[in-house]
Amino acid sequence: MRVVQLTVVPDADGVLRFAIPAGAGEGRFEVAVVLTPVPAANGVHAPKGLGWPPGYFEKTAGSIPDLTFERGDQGEYEARETLG
Repeated sequence: MRVVQLTVVPDADGVLRFAIPAGAGEGRFEVAVVLTPVPAANGVHAPKGLGWPPGYFEKTAGSIPDLTFERGDQGEYEARETLG
């Protein structure tokens, strides 16, 4: 068994492409790949196209951290003409 460690960056499609020299005539290999994200310099992973930054849904519209907040009265529906 041989351990080969690489650091690669996904291409524009988000696909990792890499080549591992195995040596000619060595037969078949069983390969296990473990993906470990490398954090950015500030320790936060920046979103790339797809995905959401950490805490996004907790800080976005519709998220109200005030536990005493209550939804106000929505009023009555207006009467509309029927279709048809």
